[in-house]
Amino acid sequence: MTLSIDYFMENLMQQNNKDQGLEEMVAEYMEKGFLENIVDMFKHDKGLIEIVPTLFRDERIKVRIGVIALIESLKEIEAAGIDELADILAPLLSDDKDLVKGDSAYALGIIGKTKHIPYLQKLLSHENKDIAESAQDAIDEIESREIA
Repeated sequence: MTLSIDYFMENLMQQNNKDQGLEEMVAEYMEKGFLENIVDMFKHDKGLIEIVPTLFRDERIKVRIGVIALIESLKEIEAAGIDELADILAPLLSDDKDLVKGDSAYALGIIGKTKHIPYLQKLLSHENKDIAESAQDAIDEIESREIA
């Protein structure tokens, strides 16, 4: 189901006016599958990248999958703020939750730069082998992109 960007922007303004939390509104839309609309919102407002860490920490699987799809979409269209988003994600590699670490490593593999590799290297000896593998895969992706 696709709704117009006007609908989302109107709800965004109402949400801001009610001070109920932009993060929750975007997470709810993501859970409902409105990814295309969310991508449009992020294209029009680079400042929305600041809410991505909250989305990574969301307990709902559809939201966590959606935020990865959002990052892939923003990378594909070379959206403004993608480099800043990688910088915002790097600290999530130290999060208490393994899911957040793994998802962040995966996302940095998509949008990260060489400067993010030292953060990822810290996870190579993580006790959870899936985290270590995600970090190595991200490093490999970054290196192959930076060399090309």
